[in-house]
Order: sequence, then C-alpha cells, then structure tokens
Amino acid sequence: MIVTTVVRSLSRGSLLGVAVCAGLLIAAGSANAAPLLVENFDDITTLPGAGWVQTNNSSPAGSTGWFQGDTASFSAQAGAADSYIGANFNNAAFGGNVSNWLLTPTLMLDNGETLTFWSRTEAGGALFGDQLEVRMSTNGASTNVGATDSSVGDFSALLLTINPMPESWTMFSVTLSGLGAPTSGRLAFRYHVTDTSIDGDYIGIDTVAVDPAAVAAVPEPATWTMLGLGLAGLALRRRRAARRS
Repeated sequence: MIVTTVVRSLSRGSLLGVAVCAGLLIAAGSANAAPLLVENFDDITTLPGAGWVQTNNSSPAGSTGWFQGDTASFSAQAGAADSYIGANFNNAAFGGNVSNWLLTPTLMLDNGETLTFWSRTEAGGALFGDQLEVRMSTNGASTNVGATDSSVGDFSALLLTINPMPESWTMFSVTLSGLGAPTSGRLAFRYHVTDTSIDGDYIGIDTVAVDPAAVAAVPEPATWTMLGLGLAGLALRRRRAARRS
C-alpha cells in the first residue's frame, strides 16, 4: 500500500510525526459522535413534549410525583439551583410503597452505549432506604410498567440498583450489553421505597446522557487530505536530507 511504502522510507523522527497525524485523524473522527440523549432538567414541564414519560404506581397514591428540584433540600449538580428532577416519600400515602417511574424517550439501543447520570439524597437521607433502579425495555416505544407498586411490565431488565443513596452528587454509569442486535426501546429510572411509615426521604436526578458505543472513526475526506499532505511533506523532507548527505 502507498502509505506503508512511504512510512518505511521515513526516519524514526518522521514516524513520530506520522503517529501524531494518525492520532489527530482518529480524534477528529471520534469528535463527530454526538450523544443520543442529553437532559439537564432545566424545566421538567417540557419533558412530555420531548418524549419522557412519568408513571407513579405508588400504592396508595400520595400527594407528589416527579417535581422540579427543591433547593431547600439541595441544589442541582450543574446549572440553575433547581435544574434537576426530584421525588420523595410523599409519592405514596403514609405507610404505602413507592414505585415512581421516569422513562426516557424511545432510543435505538445497542451494545456499548453508555448511560450516565448524577443522583443523590439529602444530608442524612442515606438512613431512610431510598432506592433508585435503572431498567431497560427493548419493546420499542412501550411505556408498560405494569399497574402495581411491585410490577415492572416490559422493563424487566435491571441494569443498576442504588441503595443506599449517596448524600452528595455522585455520577453513575451503565454500559449496555447482551443485546442480540440494535433494537428500539427505552431506559427507565424507578424510585422505589417499601413502607413509607418507616423508610423514604428524597432523591434527585440530574445531567442524564446516553452516548453511542465507541467505534473506529471514519474520517471525513478533508481529514484524509490533511494526513496525506502531512505524509507527503515528511517524505519530501527525507529526500532533501538524503541529497545533502
């Protein structure tokens, strides 16, 4: 191959230059991989329009669902002080069980994709048994989480359980695996508490992102041109050095 022939004729110093060019080429291609989903919860009233779904299966039903972050408990991980989504033990009536769902928009799910998010409870809240699950459905746009506080519907794949909840903002990461092929589905957060007369406090979720799997970058034509020019320049430098000797 032409590139191989040129590289063989170069000095060690020139090979370093080629390595740098190649690294820049790969980085340039990788930079084009945009996130599949980004949500900062600046205004949760916009979530339904963006494809998010909220379902509170707590029993008996309480006085709250998901709500805009409460700055009296703690501020957001990033952005405005209230720019996160929160839920608390009042999702269920006193003595009930909390099962409050937050479903992402429909996504094309594939092995290697990564969900990252930040979550926490308030100071002292780790003692109160708040639990956050991350689940997955591969049934397209389905929002079926069942109808009871113990059901999970199409979201039977449990990817992560956080218990106890951290008392400061902590980042969590889940990498998808085990899928036979790319498939349409949703990811879900499930806030779960058993018996709010004993357990349950308050949680927040912030800065959610789903990133595509890392793949070998396919550089744009302009990037290939830059590498070619760099190799040609290095070869010319080699020829000139040979003439002087």
